[in-house]
Amino acid sequence: MKRFFLLLLAMTVTQLYAQDLPHYQRMVKELSSAKYQGRGYAKGGANKAGKFLQKEFEKAGVDEVVCQPFKLDINTFSGKMEMWADSKKLLPGVDFSMREYSPGVKGEFPVYHVDTLHFDADKMFADLKKPEYANCLVACEFWFTYRHSDAFSRLQKNGELPNAGLLYTWTSPIKFYKAYGHRVVDKPIIWITPEAIKGVKNVRLNVDNKFLKDYECFNVIAKVEGERHDSCYVFTAHYDHLGNLGKKIYYAGANDNASGTAAIVTLAAYYAKHRPSYDMYFIAFSGEDANLRGSEYYAQHPLVPLEQIKYLFNIDMIGDNNPVQYCEVSDEGMRGFTLFEQINNEKHHFKSLNRGDLAANSDHYSFAKRHVPCIFLENEEGDAYQYYHTIFDTYDNAVFDSYEPVFRLVRDFVERY
Repeated sequence: MKRFFLLLLAMTVTQLYAQDLPHYQRMVKELSSAKYQGRGYAKGGANKAGKFLQKEFEKAGVDEVVCQPFKLDINTFSGKMEMWADSKKLLPGVDFSMREYSPGVKGEFPVYHVDTLHFDADKMFADLKKPEYANCLVACEFWFTYRHSDAFSRLQKNGELPNAGLLYTWTSPIKFYKAYGHRVVDKPIIWITPEAIKGVKNVRLNVDNKFLKDYECFNVIAKVEGERHDSCYVFTAHYDHLGNLGKKIYYAGANDNASGTAAIVTLAAYYAKHRPSYDMYFIAFSGEDANLRGSEYYAQHPLVPLEQIKYLFNIDMIGDNNPVQYCEVSDEGMRGFTLFEQINNEKHHFKSLNRGDLAANSDHYSFAKRHVPCIFLENEEGDAYQYYHTIFDTYDNAVFDSYEPVFRLVRDFVERY
């Protein structure tokens, strides 16, 4: 009986260490707090978060932690962010946001509403040259502008047409992006909800931008030494997010991607206590929301040759509760995906795995295109997914159902691959 209780105690301790949910939740809460201002660039939030992660990896008991510096150019919005539709003041992050490559804008502008039912580009161009639409903002549904990009791209450039900028309507909750913020275009482009702009005749704006040139960021890389050093496993997640939209609004990014970042720290703690057969690297990337800049830099300057990677796991947005786990797999990773499915079918970590087409939507892509065996794990379409890239992606709206099954699935795969 004594041996039984000792065995039970050992199993309980191992299970708790394997899936340290309270520690995981504390890290998500910390990373999504106001201290880091959305883990963006203008207020230094991303780099503050990187320093926090460096200490977390060290406390996890890994063998080595290094910071890999790199630079990026990025447009930011941490100053004035005010907008009025006729006499109504709109709320940043709720009613409107900026396109990431937009310049600042100040002034009052008439609004030209595009007739999408009877669209005629030549008529639109002629209308915009009328005195009543001088220096106007052109309002149109975003996907319509996307389908007619030849016409609307002309409205973004100085010198050809006299409009002051564009208003892209997007359904609520309004989103914000940084992927193409490495440049600033000629005219302001603003996301706005259809309800906020419907029937509006005039818009007043007071928006500041600041373009950061050669902004210094860094990837945080932790290593746990295994018994063999000729191959390695790599676990990645991006810790940066969208930063600020004005002086008061920040994007907390609890699900995207404090959730994935916290997961690789707890995985590092697990493998520091349970020494693996192969070396393991845990890489927290910056610059993902700036078009995968951190992972691309690492892939060009790897600490170990990419061909030594047995398998790479990129964990992004798992703070959700969909029982079906979404994933993307590189061509070279398909052999491993067969084992992933086999393990999941045996142990029922998730109801099923939904494999989508490989895309440049997270840091795994920087490795997949270089023929590294890898898988991207993201829990889509759960209760938290609706808040993706909005100000509502907060700790209070995060869901933690997917953390433990992701942890167990990855752990079981490593044991058998």
